[in-house]
Amino acid sequence: MPRVDTLIVGAGQAGLALSRALSAAGVEHVLLERGRVAQRWRDRWPSLTLLTPNWMNRLPGDAPTGDPDGFLTRDALIARLEAYAAAGSAPVLERTRVLDVRRGRRGLLVAADSGTWRARNVVVATGAADVPRMPPVAAGAPSSVAQLHAAAYTTPDALPPGGVLVVGAGPTGQQLALELRRAGRPVVLAAGRHARMVRRHRGADAWCWLRRIGELDRTIDEVDDPVAARRAASLVLTGARGGEELDLGVLARAGVLLAGRLVGWEGTTARFGGDLGAIADAADARMRRLLERFEAAHVRAHAQAASLAFDAAPVPAPLDLGPGVCALDLPAAGISTILWATGFARRYDWLPADAVGPDGELRHRRGVTPVPGLMALGLPFQHRRTSHMIGGVGADAAHLAGLIAGAGRAAVAA
Repeated sequence: MPRVDTLIVGAGQAGLALSRALSAAGVEHVLLERGRVAQRWRDRWPSLTLLTPNWMNRLPGDAPTGDPDGFLTRDALIARLEAYAAAGSAPVLERTRVLDVRRGRRGLLVAADSGTWRARNVVVATGAADVPRMPPVAAGAPSSVAQLHAAAYTTPDALPPGGVLVVGAGPTGQQLALELRRAGRPVVLAAGRHARMVRRHRGADAWCWLRRIGELDRTIDEVDDPVAARRAASLVLTGARGGEELDLGVLARAGVLLAGRLVGWEGTTARFGGDLGAIADAADARMRRLLERFEAAHVRAHAQAASLAFDAAPVPAPLDLGPGVCALDLPAAGISTILWATGFARRYDWLPADAVGPDGELRHRRGVTPVPGLMALGLPFQHRRTSHMIGGVGADAAHLAGLIAGAGRAAVAA
């Protein structure tokens, strides 16, 4: 049975960042990856462009890109992660799927499809986008219409001919709705709660402003409701076309038919809530609260500027979308496909039961679970708001590497 001090499950940005930190600390480790390096990104659709600018997407010790304000494509990011793994001589075993982690007499036993490992530490670095989430309403969808989750989407041409009902108005749902519409497909978007955001404010990217007001460094201990913070909707942004604006208004102008939340079915007819206007208003209000904070930061930074009072930033117009479509017979409307852009869940039934809470999420404090030696990395708001992002995972990796190395030294001394 192979033995290793630390076994990392996953070779995406989280696993690779931790590998670099453990190598610097002299800790023996191995990464087991179900596919290839950056497999989670390989699973996304080919035209994907990151919604965060390049300056946010550096791993520890990685070289900056030539265009800090640009946006990496999926394939460019995969290439960077492959180069990062090679530069750090990351000990990755590709195409090795972990099946089970359980307690052993000395450490943890990790069963993989290639055999069983014994490790003092196991770090779950499988990311936040693990298992496609399908809402209960999907069970009633008509069998005559093709269904797929956004995780299985590749290109418009890969879908059956005809129109598409996109369910979900997060960044993935809105990005794919716009891509499909530009490809000439009739598109209906069923919108739920989402986080509208301008791409730029006063000429600076939205993420620059979030950094200025301290949101990117905010820790889970500083929020009023940690559970809600970890479940907060992602900002609806896109890096496509150099970072174009994206919201329900942009979709409507492109010809996407908008509806409220999908609530049920009557045969082949989809029923939507009459809540599109309320959903858009709530997203707009949340955005405006952030814009007010951006403006307050601008005032503080330019308190001595006499012209500040005459330098009002343009404010996006509220989206008057009305109630939206309330019912739609899919075949009659030419809709042949339902695309579920309804996010992801995480599956931990392969871990010791006491590491998982009643909500199905890992129980942890800064990535350290109640199971001795079992840790996690790359989770939403693991410690900071950016913990699950490429450029934010390094701080958590350094923290875990310090704990691992320190415990190792203590064990040797004992």
